[in-house]
Amino acid sequence: MAQFPGAGAAGKGAPNMGHIYGKIVDSTGRGINDATVLLLTNKFDSVSKKRKDVLLKGLSTKGGGEFSLEDLPMFGQLKLKISATGYKPYEQTVSFQMKMPAGGAGAGARQNSDPAAAMSGMSNMINGFDKDLGNIKLSVDMKQLDVVTVTASKPLIRMDIDKKVYNVEKDMVNAGGTALDLMKNVPSVNVDIDGNVSLRNAPPQIYVDGRPTTLTLDQIPADAIESIEVITNPSAKYDASGGGAGILNIVLKKNKKTGYNGNLRAGVDSRGGINGGGNFSLRQNKFNFTAAGFINQNRGVTNGTTDRTNIADTPSSVNQITHDKNKGGFMFGSIGADYFISNRTTISLTGIRVHGQFEPYQQSEIYNNVYYPDSTASSYSQKISNNKRIFNAHGVQAGFKHLFPREGENLTADLNFFSGKNSNNSLYVTDYYTDGPGSTISHMGQQKVEGSGNNQFLTIQTDYVRPFNPKTKLEAGLRFQKQKLANNQYNYLDSLGDGNYYLVPSASTNYVNSNYVYAAYVSFTSTIKDFGYQVGLRAERSNYDGELTNTKETFSNHYPISLFPSLFLSQKLSKTDELQLSYTRRINRPNFFQLIPFTDYTDTLNITRGNPNLVPEFTNSLEMSYSKTLPHNNTIMGSIYYKQTTNLITRYLDTATNALTGKTDLINTWENANSSRTMGAELTSVTTITKWWDITVNINVYNSHINVDNISGAGTSQDALWSYFAKLNTNFKLPWKLKLQITGTYQSKTNLPVNSGGGGMGGPPGGGGPAQSSSQGYIEPFWGIDAAMSRSFLKNDAATISVSMGDIFRTRWSKQHSESPFFVQDYNRLRDPQLVRVNFTWRFGKIDVSLFKRKNMNGGGTGDATQGMQ
Repeated sequence: MAQFPGAGAAGKGAPNMGHIYGKIVDSTGRGINDATVLLLTNKFDSVSKKRKDVLLKGLSTKGGGEFSLEDLPMFGQLKLKISATGYKPYEQTVSFQMKMPAGGAGAGARQNSDPAAAMSGMSNMINGFDKDLGNIKLSVDMKQLDVVTVTASKPLIRMDIDKKVYNVEKDMVNAGGTALDLMKNVPSVNVDIDGNVSLRNAPPQIYVDGRPTTLTLDQIPADAIESIEVITNPSAKYDASGGGAGILNIVLKKNKKTGYNGNLRAGVDSRGGINGGGNFSLRQNKFNFTAAGFINQNRGVTNGTTDRTNIADTPSSVNQITHDKNKGGFMFGSIGADYFISNRTTISLTGIRVHGQFEPYQQSEIYNNVYYPDSTASSYSQKISNNKRIFNAHGVQAGFKHLFPREGENLTADLNFFSGKNSNNSLYVTDYYTDGPGSTISHMGQQKVEGSGNNQFLTIQTDYVRPFNPKTKLEAGLRFQKQKLANNQYNYLDSLGDGNYYLVPSASTNYVNSNYVYAAYVSFTSTIKDFGYQVGLRAERSNYDGELTNTKETFSNHYPISLFPSLFLSQKLSKTDELQLSYTRRINRPNFFQLIPFTDYTDTLNITRGNPNLVPEFTNSLEMSYSKTLPHNNTIMGSIYYKQTTNLITRYLDTATNALTGKTDLINTWENANSSRTMGAELTSVTTITKWWDITVNINVYNSHINVDNISGAGTSQDALWSYFAKLNTNFKLPWKLKLQITGTYQSKTNLPVNSGGGGMGGPPGGGGPAQSSSQGYIEPFWGIDAAMSRSFLKNDAATISVSMGDIFRTRWSKQHSESPFFVQDYNRLRDPQLVRVNFTWRFGKIDVSLFKRKNMNGGGTGDATQGMQ
C-alpha cells in the first residue's frame, strides 16, 4: 500500500482504479442485448451487525452484449452477477490482488520515501487493474480471474530475451536536455562531439516507439522519454536494416490517465538557450484527446584546430583554427484522438507539425605552407561562414488495434505518412592577407550555396500476435516502406570579391531518389520449464533509383529477397541466474547522403562526395549474455559478442580535381571495404550500496579490425586495436528531498567509427567532422564528468526543479588522428563544456489508470516527423 500516495490502513483513501470489461454471448457466440450486469461489494451493516452484499455498479448491455465498469476499488473482493431472460444466472468473483514489492515490506517502505520512484513503479504495474474478462457464455461455469502481479518499481536496467531496457525517468543530469544528452548515460552507448551515436563502436539504428526514424536525437526532449531499449542483437521482428550495431529504441511517455492530466516544463541554460513544453490529455466516454508541444533552442559553442600535412610531389601543410557558434532551435506539436469502438477495438489518428531553423556561424583562421625544394611559400587567410537552415514537416499517423478474447491475442495496423521541405543558404567570405595576421588584406573571395530539398515517407505495417498458452506465442507481420527524396544545391563563386557571382555547374547538382522496402516476418517464442527460445525469420526486398535531373544521369540498385534469421536461447540456471545466447543476420543499406553524387566544397579541409555505386553491407552477429540478480535487487550482466560484416560501408579518402580551383584535392567519400570484424566483452552492474546511494557501472572491452585491401589507394589495412569504454552513474538521496546524480565516462584509444556523418539538417551532404578514413586512424583517449541536483516540492511532489552541469572539468575533447597515402591529420575540438541548465517541471491531473491497453503504442510516436530532414 506504500506504493499509493494517500493509501492508509486497510486501503482507506486508496484511489478507485479498477476497470473490468467483457462481452456476454450465447452458446453460438452471438452477443446478448439487455443483459443485466451487477457488481456487488461486501460491507458491514451497522444496523444488523452483519456483512452483506451492496450494489456498487450496474448496467444493461447494449448492441453486441458488451459491458464496461470503471473506477472500481482495488482492495477486497467484488462479485459480478449477470442475468438475462431465458439464460441461467452467472456469477463470478472479481479481485485485484497485490504482492509485496521485491525485497519484502522494507522495499515498499523505501519506495514510499521516494515519491518519484513510487510513481515510476505505478506506471509499471498499473496494467494489472485493467481486466478483460473475455467472452462470457451464460451457460458456462464461472471463470476465476488470474491473480494480478504487482511490481513495486521499475529497475534502472532490465534484461529481456532480446534487449536491455534502461529506465531514464529518474535521470536528472539531462532534465531539459534532449535524447542525445540521455544517450551519454546509457550503458553501451557512446556519443561523440558531433552528436554521432555509436553502440559498441558502430552506428545503431534509431527507433522511436518501435519504429525506424530519421528524427534527430537532439529534436526529442529528454523529459518526454520513459525508457531507452538497447537492442544489440535485434530479432527478426525488427527491420533488418541498421547493420551490426543494433537498435536504440526510444520509448516515449504515454498518458494513461482518466479525466484530464498533463505536465508543463520549462528551462534555460547558461548560454541563454531556453526549452519548454507540455502534454495534455482528456478522456470523455469513448474518446481520448491528446495534445503535445515543445520548443528547444540551441546556443552551442565549439572551438577546435585542424593540422594537416598533404603528401604529394609538392608537400604542403594546413593549420586551421575554428570558432563555431550555433543559434537556432525547433518546435514540435501534435494533436491526436483515440476512439474506442468497443472494449477491444481502438482506432487512432494523430497529426504532427515540426519547424526548425538553425543559423550556424563559423570563424576560421587558416595558415597554409607549400614546401618547395629550395623554399617555403606561406599564406594566411580568415574565413567567415554564415549559414541558415530551415526545415518544415507535417504528417499523419493512423492506427488500428483489436484485442481478441484470448489473453494476449491482438491484431494491429499502422499507417504513417510524412512530407517535409528544407532549405539552406550559406555565405562564405574569405579575406587573404599579404603577410600574416594584422597585415593588409590583398584580396577577398566569396562563395554562396543555395539549396533546397523535399521528402515523402510512407510506411504501412500490420502485426499479429497469437498466444497458444501463457508461455508460447506466434508473431507475424508485413511491412511496406516508400521514401522519395530530392536535393538541389547551387554553388556560386565571386572570386574577385566584387559581388558578381557566377554559377559553377560542376559543383552544383539536382538529385532525386526513391527507395522501396518490402518485408515480412514470423517469430515463435516458447518456454520449456526453465528453458526459453525464440526463433524468427525475416524476408526483405528493396529497390533504389536515383537521377541527376540536370544531366539525366541515372543510378539504380535492385536487391533481391534476402533472408534474415534470428535465434534466441535463454536458460534460467536458478531464480536469480539466467544465461542467454543469440544469433542474427542484418543488413545496412547506404543512406541518401552517402549515395548522392554531389561534391560539397564549402569546407576546403572537408570536401565530401557521395558514391552512388555503394551496395549494402551484411552482418552476422553472435552474442552470449549472463545475468544475476543479487540481494536488494542488485544486478550484474555480462556479455561476450562477435560480429562479422561483409562489404562494409566506410569513409575513404580519394583525390580528384577541385571544380572550384582546378587543382587536385582530397575528396572524402564512401566505399565498400572487404570486411570488418569486432569482438568484445561487456559488463554492467547495478548496485544499491545503501538506501540512499546506488551505482551503475558499464565496461566494454573490444577489438576491431577493418579490411580495405580491395580499395585501390587505401594503403594496407590497419592493425586490429584493443580498446575499452567505461561509464559510471551514481545517485544520492539527500535530506530535504534533495537528489544528487554524478555521471562519468572514459574512452580509451579506439579506431575511428565507420559510417558516421552524412549531412546536416536541411543542408548538403557531408559535415559532422573532418576528412577521415575510418580504416586509417584513431581517436585519442578522453574522459568527462557531469553532475545534477534536484528537489521535489508541492503536494505529492508534483513539481521538481533541477540544476545540472555538463563536462565539469572541460576534458571531453575530441582528438582524432587520421592518415592515408595522401595525408596525415590531427584534429581537436571541444564542444559546449561546463554548460549549466536549470529546469522546472509541474505535473497535474489524476492518478494513472490503464486506459490504453487497447491502443497500439507502436504506431511510430513522433518518430517519423522529419524524415529526410537531416
